[in-house]
Amino acid sequence: MEGGAGSRTASALFAGFRALGLFSNDVPHVVRFNALKRRFYVTTCVGKSFHTYDVQKLSLVAVSNSLPQDICCMAADGRLVFAAYGNVFSAFARNKEVVHTFKGHKAEIHLLQPFGDHVISVDSDSILIIWHIYSEEEYLQLTFDKSVFKISTILHPSTYLNKILLGSEQGSLQLWNVKSNKLLYTFPGWKVGVTALQQAPAVDVVAVGLMSGQVIIHNIKFDETLMKFRQDWGPITSISFRTDGHPIMAAGSPCGHIGLWDLEDKKLINQMRNAHSTAIAGLTFLHREPLLVTNGADNALRIWIFDGPTGEGRLLRFRMGHSAPLTKIRYYGQNGQQILSASQDGTLQSFSTIHEKFNKSLGHGLINKKRVKRKGLQNTMSVRLPPITKFAAEEARESDWDGIIACHQGKLSCSTWNYQRSTIGAYFLKPKELKKDDVTATAVDITSCGNFAVIGLSSGTVDVYNMQSGIHRGSFGKDQAHEGSVRGVAVDGLNQLTVTTGSEGLLKFWNFKSKILIQSMSLESSANIMLLHRDSGILGLALDDFSISVLDIETRKVVREFSGHQGQINDMAFSPDGRWLISASMDCSIRTWDLPSGWSNVSLYSVVSLRPLPTDYVPSVVMLPGTCQIQDVEFSEETIEPSDEMIEYDSPEQLNEQLVTLSLLPESRWKNLLNLDVIKKKNKPKEPPKVPKSAPFFIPTVPGLVPRYAVPEQNNDPQQSKVVNLGILAQKSDFCLKLEEGLVNNKYEAALNLLKELGPSGIETELRSLSPDCGGSVEVMQSFLKMIGMMLDRKRDFELAQAYLALFLKLHLKMLPSEPVLLEELTKLSSQVEENWIHLQSLFNQSLCVLNYIKSALL
Repeated sequence: MEGGAGSRTASALFAGFRALGLFSNDVPHVVRFNALKRRFYVTTCVGKSFHTYDVQKLSLVAVSNSLPQDICCMAADGRLVFAAYGNVFSAFARNKEVVHTFKGHKAEIHLLQPFGDHVISVDSDSILIIWHIYSEEEYLQLTFDKSVFKISTILHPSTYLNKILLGSEQGSLQLWNVKSNKLLYTFPGWKVGVTALQQAPAVDVVAVGLMSGQVIIHNIKFDETLMKFRQDWGPITSISFRTDGHPIMAAGSPCGHIGLWDLEDKKLINQMRNAHSTAIAGLTFLHREPLLVTNGADNALRIWIFDGPTGEGRLLRFRMGHSAPLTKIRYYGQNGQQILSASQDGTLQSFSTIHEKFNKSLGHGLINKKRVKRKGLQNTMSVRLPPITKFAAEEARESDWDGIIACHQGKLSCSTWNYQRSTIGAYFLKPKELKKDDVTATAVDITSCGNFAVIGLSSGTVDVYNMQSGIHRGSFGKDQAHEGSVRGVAVDGLNQLTVTTGSEGLLKFWNFKSKILIQSMSLESSANIMLLHRDSGILGLALDDFSISVLDIETRKVVREFSGHQGQINDMAFSPDGRWLISASMDCSIRTWDLPSGWSNVSLYSVVSLRPLPTDYVPSVVMLPGTCQIQDVEFSEETIEPSDEMIEYDSPEQLNEQLVTLSLLPESRWKNLLNLDVIKKKNKPKEPPKVPKSAPFFIPTVPGLVPRYAVPEQNNDPQQSKVVNLGILAQKSDFCLKLEEGLVNNKYEAALNLLKELGPSGIETELRSLSPDCGGSVEVMQSFLKMIGMMLDRKRDFELAQAYLALFLKLHLKMLPSEPVLLEELTKLSSQVEENWIHLQSLFNQSLCVLNYIKSALL
């Protein structure tokens, strides 16, 4: 099992990658126009960060860095995006990094309004602060009495210099001059709380949205109401005006409907019902374009285009995730690039782990798809299938017929889905005759070939259907496979064996083709989830007693049992190689179980394994990954402590004194020492390089009226000596000095380290200089042979000792017989080398014999 110490902030095995399927929440979006690129961008909040999309293709262009808390409100100007979290708000540049942070509020901020070089923030205590953006200093602070005027909305009216309009929950409005800090005018309002303020295309005209569902078009210059509209869907959540020549106003509601009002005829011209499944968080008409951007808490961002003759809007582009908790997720295919997910919102969607442009929605399941198309029903809520609870997918025949089978909450029939067409399939699979009416489908599986679907029912029946035709192909058992409800079904990779488990606590093995029972096993507790790893034949069972049992379907025996979860196990997954089993539980923990290490001899299967955790281990709380793929997380030095779960292994220089150990030097340092003369001969240039004659800085001339250059004199002195003075080479090297010290103290590590640092040519020079003819001595040569003997005794740097000794013999073989001291040392070395080689040769022969037998024997 995998976990971390109490001080750890992350898992020892897994690291957060990124979150998928997040597009919007209940925070209103922000629309910006980039004058340089002449494009609109929309920014939506997704928890602690925000996304920025290009409106033209609704492609993701930026993901901001994460904030410490969830974002509660946003605003933007032409340069910066402002996001508030708690009582602090920050300014983001380039839609990504924080450049300014503003601290001073004591309550949570719920309103932000850019104001030139300043920004206005309002908290829940109705304290308004005006900040200078670049200095992050307070310019002005206004305090309002919450019981009299609790600020709910804020607006900067067009052409109203240094003025802001504030709306309150009590219904009144106030116009302030923030430069002179004066209240200019108080609008009595309509005795209903103000929920939205929006500037109309006309100067001095403002739309006021109220809690009662009314929209008041008001002239704030003369305090005159121009027109009133009313929606019966609850409070007005947001307002926007078209500016492309059509006098249309859109108003959002808490139930997800949008009302479109004609300002000239003063009437409702259209309704966009169920534009979102939750409240309309924000809606914005793009400037001088017939496009409406909406977002809501249903995790959807939509763009509507108004190109119809009656002024209705149709969906143009959208980005949508699940709006309710997920019920099941599985990878689709073997490449790990697509994840199928089912949710309580009734949809089946596919999310790409590569890029969100590959995401697609398979939509809602419909009871009668042909009837909906034939009658053109707008409201399909009554014909939608319940949420999917279990599904199985196989891509083997996805281009020929449906490859996904799903069972729905409280439904008997199971639906088929087609991944390529991204829609519900042609069949609803269910048995024809039933004795009970309250039977539902509880478990499904699809064979690896994609031809058959196996469905388990709450009545204990297990049926087989053909995926291509939808025809029933038989049932397991005479009347029913289990006495209780079927909890899980699985088919092996070769369609030979079917495994089923029921609520009565039995696990049964069936012949897939003949439907005959092979064996039945009694479990300690009823299985809640069953998962089969087809490649290895390992079956995982999550039991009702919060334990996990692992079986081998070939031997049909329990091979592993794991316990430790404190709540019901919700799901399980095998690693691709079948070595790990990962389980998720209602105790908010994810545990990783290592299957091979359950055996007694762990070293047979892994060199370094994770330390097993005690049964009472409490895992640490980790942060969920954000939508950004790579996030830079800074940890303080206090939080980073060494963990004893993964101990870093430092290999010693020698594992054992009796083991022959090689050096870590590359082969080029020692392999070619005996062939240096051949290498030098091959690399010798054909002609010696010619050194160019250096010209004098001032060219000499011959004195006279006509200037002539002087010819340099040639030095043809035949008496000049050509013998090089070797006096400078008579100085002993550091290597020779260390060898002389070794004769006294019998320590040769320093001399050996110096030799290791040299290249092949340097090594040859040092060994050649040991001879008395080149400045050395017999004592130094004796010391070198003692150093080689020390290396052979310790069995370290074995290949270096052989290479250095071979080169030494090659260079000084002629003089060695004339020195008795050196002959004595060579005799000792000869016996050492022979002893070591005989031992190695026997090991080599043994290994070669075993290898040759394995290659040639008939096993």
